[in-house]
Amino acid sequence: MIALVGTNGSGKTSLLRALARVPGAGGTVLIAGEDLDRASEARRRSLLALLPAMREVAWPIRVCDIIALGLGGQDEGRVERMMSDFALGDLRDRTIGALSTGERSRALLARAMVAEPRLLLLDEPLANLDPYWTLRTLELLRSAVKSGTAVIIALHDIAQIHAFDRLILLRDGAVVGDGPPNAMRPLLGDLFGVESSADGWRIRRA
Repeated sequence: MIALVGTNGSGKTSLLRALARVPGAGGTVLIAGEDLDRASEARRRSLLALLPAMREVAWPIRVCDIIALGLGGQDEGRVERMMSDFALGDLRDRTIGALSTGERSRALLARAMVAEPRLLLLDEPLANLDPYWTLRTLELLRSAVKSGTAVIIALHDIAQIHAFDRLILLRDGAVVGDGPPNAMRPLLGDLFGVESSADGWRIRRA
């Protein structure tokens, strides 16, 4: 589990979009040696999934159906498992627009995870989640990692850095730090103008 950490505008979303091969991205992305640009649409689903920061969905679609979109076909067993993992069973027939922001976030994350891709790219997946679902989502992502999925997350909540194996710190589109959370704590302070305290973080005063 890797967290991309940086101030607003540092390049986290741009990096995720480039890795996901959003149209206009340059360079080459290899996943387990496979060139993503040469993969078929079906193969891409098994290699990579992207959860964008925008949680809006432009059309009315049921929760169960939007999760199934992540598969590109019907697999009721996987869809049901995702709905169970994210406690969406009672919402299965609601349209996505009728959900709360947090419920919608869970449904869209379930869609990203349902195909069990080799790489998950998640832009602020913890945003809009209450404390329980923040911790539960991190558990589900850790479980995915144990099953062989790599996870890269754009993260703002630095109180959650302990849940990650590696932090990549970004400033103005450049990497300024890369390592395990404990080793990156001093650099995090410099990056955000904060410092560690007994109860977490506080603003660093001159």
